[in-house]
Amino acid sequence: MTRPVIFGKPTVTELRNIAIIAHVDHGKTTLVDQLLRQSGSFRENQRVAERVMDSNDQERERGITILAKCASVEWKNYRFNIVDTPGHADFGGEVERILSMVDGALVLVDAAEGPMPQTKFVTMKALALGLKPIVVVNKADRPDQRAYEVQEEVFDLFAALDASDEQLDFPTLYASAKEGWAAADLEAPRESLQPLFELIASHFDPPKAETDAPFAMLATILEYDNYLGRVLTGRVERGIAKVNAPVAALSADGTRLETGRLTKLLAFRGIERVPVDEARAGDIVAIAGLKQATVADTIADQDSGTAVQAIPVDPPTLSMSFSINDSPFAGDDGDKVTSRLLAARLMREAEGNVAIGIERTNDENVFEVKGRGELQLGVLIETLRREGFELSVSRPRVLYRENPETGAREEPIEEVVIDVDEAYVGAVVEALGVRRGEMTDMRPSGGGKTRLTFLAPSRGLIGYHGQFLNETRGTGVMSRLYHSYDNHKGPIPGRRNGVLIANSTGKSVPFALWNLEERGELFIGAGTAVYEGMVIGEHSRGNDLEVNPLKTKKLTNVRASGTDEAVRLTTPRTLRLEEAIAYIDDDELVEVTPLHVRLRKRLLSPHDRKKESRKEASA
Repeated sequence: MTRPVIFGKPTVTELRNIAIIAHVDHGKTTLVDQLLRQSGSFRENQRVAERVMDSNDQERERGITILAKCASVEWKNYRFNIVDTPGHADFGGEVERILSMVDGALVLVDAAEGPMPQTKFVTMKALALGLKPIVVVNKADRPDQRAYEVQEEVFDLFAALDASDEQLDFPTLYASAKEGWAAADLEAPRESLQPLFELIASHFDPPKAETDAPFAMLATILEYDNYLGRVLTGRVERGIAKVNAPVAALSADGTRLETGRLTKLLAFRGIERVPVDEARAGDIVAIAGLKQATVADTIADQDSGTAVQAIPVDPPTLSMSFSINDSPFAGDDGDKVTSRLLAARLMREAEGNVAIGIERTNDENVFEVKGRGELQLGVLIETLRREGFELSVSRPRVLYRENPETGAREEPIEEVVIDVDEAYVGAVVEALGVRRGEMTDMRPSGGGKTRLTFLAPSRGLIGYHGQFLNETRGTGVMSRLYHSYDNHKGPIPGRRNGVLIANSTGKSVPFALWNLEERGELFIGAGTAVYEGMVIGEHSRGNDLEVNPLKTKKLTNVRASGTDEAVRLTTPRTLRLEEAIAYIDDDELVEVTPLHVRLRKRLLSPHDRKKESRKEASA
């Protein structure tokens, strides 16, 4: 229990630690916004941006939560420490860590879509830890809402995930986070979020806290601050944390990593972190002053030798090769171009992000980066790019494993849930069948849409999202979730078309590109800087073709009217970073700089490529 603190409001005597979990885009961050507004965390005249918790630039641009963040809400004599979690399964490492900080979970479900794969993923983790749930059926103001059916689907989901009887007896509220109301019934008055505040206070238990024991805290979030240095966030499990108190950092097995002092102790008040003198068991705080302690380590009293048990995190399923940029244009855009800087930055990322693994390879300039999915690795690459790094990345590869009992080769399998118009069902089923996907369920999902569920190997899904959007004319919604490891599914056909490769270095010429359009689809426009070995388009046939994008029209002294008409080029196909990563083949790389995303062959020289192909043919 926290000590009473006066903030111009009633004295805080009760504490609740809760997580908000849901599928991507079901309204978690919007609900936190409204809870903060209606609790009086903001002044009446204060300007506050929408989705105030999504503070990261990429979060705002992509419209998704990437990093777990804490906030606190004061209501009557209660303080609710709320943790906003990412909804995408690729960032599941964030979710798994923070669930150890909370005692209950608000499970948000879209009133039209119902429980989706990521809902299932996070809920499974929460139920396994014994957290009590409250189900909030959000977007109940939508005209296509089916709130009562969704509530039944959530119950079925909980039962399928082996929830206890207490967890199955969950209360349900119907809400609209956007409009700022919650109600126990759809016919009830739609006024405010007051019913939600009351339910959180009555349904969730206060944190089990050992106030009299020596201080101990499990670090679950690591951040870097320009002024404070390394900042660790976690819940105080035992005792009292005091500013300047001597502490020790312990690893999971109890090994002492370092000793130091708590130079800063920060508590969450609204969306701000406020310095405090002490924090009691059960409260969520951020601390500074330690140089080596990282996520999953225990910060404890110097005399204590017992570490707090951390939750194991699911293993990564994909890997990519990161290397420094060695193209002819290396160093033109970025200021961080050495392998030493790249290695230090990747190691720092692995410290705070437990779902990412970094391994050095035989080549000192190449690093193996392991993660949960294409989106997670794409976000990391985009972050590095914005920080001024220049790097080359390979096509994602799945991480195989050997079954210890049978010795068979196994690969990661994902559960794919697709909502698509009935007209496109056939195309989707055919495409996933080619990629070794097995359909497990097919049912109508309302509004003329059909919900398809597949179990498909991860390697078959690499690069499929772009094709899926084309097949469904942009109307389909696809969600993926790691399911299990299973026997190798056999060969999967790769990209059908070859590529157009530039054979010289310079700036592309409209006349040359105009002549190349009949050869395939171009990725570059006129006046684009190209180099030998750079991929400038997709060939209309299955083989690679070397072309000259610098060829100019030969001039003569003879002029005839109508022969020198202006060249009109088709708009080139521009690939975004994730699309480029999904598009490339095993012998290609994506060159990523702060200003450009280019496709290139791993070996730029045509002679080197021929040598390599002969080697592979003889092997």
